[in-house]
Amino acid sequence: MNTKLTSKNQKHIFKFKQFEIDQTGCAMKINTDGVLLAALVESNDPKRILDIGTGTGVLALMLAQRFRSAQIEAVEIEEQASATAEKNFQLSVFNDRLKLENTAIEQYKSNDQFDLIISNPPFFVNDLKNAEEKKGIARHTNEVFFDELIAKVNALLIDNGSFWFILPIKQAELLVEKASVYKFTAAKIIHLHSDKFKLAFRYIVCLKKNITATKIDHFYIYEDEKIYTGAYKELLKDFFLGY
Repeated sequence: MNTKLTSKNQKHIFKFKQFEIDQTGCAMKINTDGVLLAALVESNDPKRILDIGTGTGVLALMLAQRFRSAQIEAVEIEEQASATAEKNFQLSVFNDRLKLENTAIEQYKSNDQFDLIISNPPFFVNDLKNAEEKKGIARHTNEVFFDELIAKVNALLIDNGSFWFILPIKQAELLVEKASVYKFTAAKIIHLHSDKFKLAFRYIVCLKKNITATKIDHFYIYEDEKIYTGAYKELLKDFFLGY
C-alpha cells in the first residue's frame, strides 16, 4: 500500500502550512509513507541532518520545520527531481538551512558527519523494473544498493546518531540484517497499519549503535473508511492545511 495524497490546489502543487511542494517532473509524488516518516522521526535537537533520496524535498522541508536549528543536506540521484526539490528549497522560508546535491548516495561526499539520517529508499528489490525510467529509479533497487546504503550511513553518522527509514516489511528486515554488520540495532520499529483490522504494511525503523532492546510501536492511519484516526491528524496538524 502506498496511500497517495492529493492537493485541492494546482495540479502539481501541494500546499503545507509553512511551505509548498511543486511536484513537477518527480516520478514519486508526495505520499503517506514519506510524510509519516518525517513526522514520526525522533531526535534530540539534531544540528546536521541528511535526507537520502529526497525526491520532491518534502521530508527535508518537514524536518526543517520541526528542527529549527538543524542544517539539512539532501541527496537525489534523478536530475529532474533534484531540480524540482532545489526549487522547493529555495522558495521556502527555510532555504538558508537547506542544501541539495544531485548525485547517488554512493558518490556523495561530506567532510562532516550527521546527527540524523533519514531515507524513504527504493524498495522493489530484484523485482521487475518499471517501464517508466524515472519511476524505476525512484522505486526499484537491488540488494547491492542496501549494502552500499548502510555502508554510507555508517560512514556519515556520528557514533550516537540515528538512521530512520521506511520500507515494506520484508525489505525493512533485510536492511536491519545488513545493518547488523556495522553493529547497528533497531532501537525502534513502528508498524504502520491502514487500520486496526489490517496487518502492518510498512515498518518505520530507527537504527542506532549500542542498543540492547527494540521498542515496538503501532500506528494506525484510518479509523474507518476515509476517516483518519485522531493520532494521524494530531501528528500532521502542524503540516496539513486541513487539520
